[in-house]
Amino acid sequence: MKNILFSLLFISSLAATAQIDRSVQPKPGPAPEINIGTPKTFSLDNGLQVIVVENHKLPRVAYNLSLDNPPVAEGDITGVSSIMSGMLGKGSKKTPKNEYNEEVDYLGASMSFSAGGAYANGLSKYSDRILELMAEAAIHPNFTQEEFETEKTKEKENLKSSEKSVSRVAAVVSQSLAYGKNTANGEFETQESLDNVKLEDVQHFYAKNFLPNNAYLVIVGDVKYKKIKKQVKNDFKDWQNGTAPENNVASAENLDNLSINFVDMDNAVQSEVIVENIVNLKMSDSDYFPAIIANQILGGGGEARLFQNLREDKGYTYGAYSSLGNSKFGPSLFSASASVRNIVTDSSVVAFLEEIQDFRQQEIADVDLKNAKARYVGNFVRSLEQPSTIATFALNIETENLPDDFYKTYLSKVNAVTIEQVQAAAKKYFMLDNARIVVVGKGREVLDNLQKVQFNGKNIPVSYYDDEANEVEKPNYESKIPEGVTVASVLNKYIEAIGGEEKLKAVNSMIMKAGAEVQGMKLSMEMKKSNKNQFLQEISMMGNVMSKQVFDGTTGYILAQGQKMDLTDEQLTAVKNEAVLFPELDYLAAANTTLEGTQKVEGKEAYMIKVSDIKTNFYDAESGLKIKEETVMEANGKSMTQALEMSNYQEEEGVMFPFTLSTSFGPQKVDFKVSEIMLNKEIKDTDFE
Repeated sequence: MKNILFSLLFISSLAATAQIDRSVQPKPGPAPEINIGTPKTFSLDNGLQVIVVENHKLPRVAYNLSLDNPPVAEGDITGVSSIMSGMLGKGSKKTPKNEYNEEVDYLGASMSFSAGGAYANGLSKYSDRILELMAEAAIHPNFTQEEFETEKTKEKENLKSSEKSVSRVAAVVSQSLAYGKNTANGEFETQESLDNVKLEDVQHFYAKNFLPNNAYLVIVGDVKYKKIKKQVKNDFKDWQNGTAPENNVASAENLDNLSINFVDMDNAVQSEVIVENIVNLKMSDSDYFPAIIANQILGGGGEARLFQNLREDKGYTYGAYSSLGNSKFGPSLFSASASVRNIVTDSSVVAFLEEIQDFRQQEIADVDLKNAKARYVGNFVRSLEQPSTIATFALNIETENLPDDFYKTYLSKVNAVTIEQVQAAAKKYFMLDNARIVVVGKGREVLDNLQKVQFNGKNIPVSYYDDEANEVEKPNYESKIPEGVTVASVLNKYIEAIGGEEKLKAVNSMIMKAGAEVQGMKLSMEMKKSNKNQFLQEISMMGNVMSKQVFDGTTGYILAQGQKMDLTDEQLTAVKNEAVLFPELDYLAAANTTLEGTQKVEGKEAYMIKVSDIKTNFYDAESGLKIKEETVMEANGKSMTQALEMSNYQEEEGVMFPFTLSTSFGPQKVDFKVSEIMLNKEIKDTDFE
């Protein structure tokens, strides 16, 4: 089974002819003015505000319909907006879904819809019909029971597939603890809240929130103002207004003291560390530009301080970053985060705090400020290549109470930021004494050291939460093994549970076929084993072989992306163990097999048996079935623990096999569904060549 985890696993120069004094740095020229076009505006009787920016450089047009709504609390039906988002754009009351999609494809247009509005773009020669289709689906949605059930099921499946995602849990819990679990910014979807959603809830949410008197339509591209004005009036005249949602976003307060909030996830192969605090920042604030430059220096990319410290210097993580939110409706968050190795979780917390403290207390170097400005300006200029960026600029000016020249003078404002302003912003927005440190990881491996973390000579208190942000008691990892339970009793119970020793020894070959889906791409796997300890595993994606691992009983190789590599001594040892048809029969006689204790796996009490230096198996205390394997693997010189869960046991020729094998592929849980198991079928030695 380990092998499933293994498989997933212009420079130019110019010569100057003139004499140049290279000891004198050239003076920078004035910041260029960004010309995004002068918008023309009008409004409809129903309150829809329309912004038109003519740009005839390319024969394309983009439409951005945006609802300027505050965050809305969904309460017991949290997820209703997500389901509605999925249902929008699936045709309209006038045009069935398939016909609608076919016409959008024929026009070569791109359209997307959400609870917050809609977006469409395409060739200007089809602009009339593109806008008509977008308006049709947005204001005359086809909310059918069938489409509702489809989207609700999809939302529930997406949630289920990410339930064991440590990064998702960290994001959900950190938001919920910062803003409050029962607030618009802090609530999150659960299977229960999704179950509560009915079609009538979607229809009511749409009627209450999808309103023209709180909406903006931004049109950018190859259009004529007079013509587009006439068309907008025609396409949106039937959109009925109503009472726009009020801003009821709850206030949020920072902690009284620096604290760690820990969430125990036993499947965590690394820890998610988030240092956060509440901020109140708007784009119209006088210190907005110093604040965003401060964040750029601290954690805005690969050249920023956090990245250089935690990755390049210490090697704790593949990347460490920070973000600084802003909102006109209420509080937002400053957040610094990284996914770190379990063994350095506590050290990473200290590294984050020390880096933020140094940034707050020590004046930054002039070169750091210049470099940060250059990177920020570069990102800004590159964003201008996208039509949607111009639409966003025009919309922000209207909705964020910004001066008309906000973006025209954007670069000048960035370049005007001083060292003193950056340090003042850092002290204001990057807090330490009141910061919340959210850590989600494997408590058995990280909690002892995490509880000992000190900063500025003081211990940081730790409190404990579950994956739904409910405060819980401190985890207890003292596992008591019941009297009479031994390695032999656990393994014998497993052997009996899957068919008994006699049936297992009668099996001389096994062929297993399984499939999975990762981000819409289908994976297929075929595995062959024989009683000669021969092993073959082939994994394909969309019909193409991605990896193949072969062991003939003595030697073997890996074929990946067309490259063949012989197995190393360490890999040979591992694959020999995996090649055994039923390894538990050998574990009984192995001297290095030990009973380590008990542990909860998916709510079930399980016995932990260490079968090698790198592998631990978990057996359900009640049923005896093996329900999990953990394997320590080496990747890029660092060790990590990878888990494989087994469930849905079914009988095949008198022997029980798990027909669902679950592991993690990045942040997503991947379920391999076994389609076929064949025992004692002829397998040729040539299959393992």
